[in-house]
Amino acid sequence: PCRVQVAALPWRRTDDGGFEVLLVTSRGTGRWVLPKGWPERREQPHEAAAREAAEEAGIGGSIAAQEIGRYYYAKVLPSGMQWRCEVHVFPLEVDRVADKWPERKKRTRRWFTPREAAGLVAEPDLGELIAHFGVNPRKFAA
Repeated sequence: PCRVQVAALPWRRTDDGGFEVLLVTSRGTGRWVLPKGWPERREQPHEAAAREAAEEAGIGGSIAAQEIGRYYYAKVLPSGMQWRCEVHVFPLEVDRVADKWPERKKRTRRWFTPREAAGLVAEPDLGELIAHFGVNPRKFAA
C-alpha cells in the first residue's frame, strides 16, 4: 500500500510581476525536492505541510487548505527496502524567510522560476504539477 506524505509548494511574487518556487535539497541524495514529510497525530494535511516547510526550509506564510495535486515516488529506506509514497501538495505563499531553522545544516534552499524548478525535480509528475502551478499561482493560493 502507498504511504501518504504531504508537501508544501512554496512560492512568492517577484519584483517584475513573476513568480518563484522554493526547492530544498534532500538530506540523503542532495536532489532538489519540495519540503515534505509525514503528518503527525491529529494534524490536518495542510498544517503538516506548513510545519515541514518551516522545519526543512525555514519559511512560513499562507498555506492553502486544498491540495493542488499529488505525485508518487519510491522512498528508499536504510535497509534498501522501498516504500511507495503518495504525496499531497499544498501551495504556500511565502511571507517569512528565517535565517535560522531546524534543518539549515542538513539542506540547501533556493528560489527558482517555476520552469527551472519543474526541470530540477526527479519525479515527472511533480515537474508537471510545478509547471502547471507556475502558469498562475494565484489561482491556487490560500
